[in-house]
Amino acid sequence: MSEVQLKTKLKKEDLVQVISGKEKGKQGKIVKIDREKNRAIIQGVNMVKKAMKKKSQNDRGGIIEIEAPVRLCNMMIVCKKCGPTRMGYKFEGDAKKRVCRKCGEAL
Repeated sequence: MSEVQLKTKLKKEDLVQVISGKEKGKQGKIVKIDREKNRAIIQGVNMVKKAMKKKSQNDRGGIIEIEAPVRLCNMMIVCKKCGPTRMGYKFEGDAKKRVCRKCGEAL
């Protein structure tokens, strides 16, 4: 059974905060979004240890730490003024802008 692809307002390079789970309260930028699995990789959040094989003679194998994906429903965009907030849209002429729901500032 496959998961339903959710529509999300989040984009790559957005500053987000984790709002639930073991990483609650941590902030970071989105590195990659996987829309089929409804997950995103956040820089410096949800670090896991992974055993890596040596790929070349110069490359070192062993145990490394990488970021694991976090579900999109467990993160919230961070406004510069308000902190974590919901996001809305405003039309200015022909342009569609993403805005903070609390203060109305462009995100």
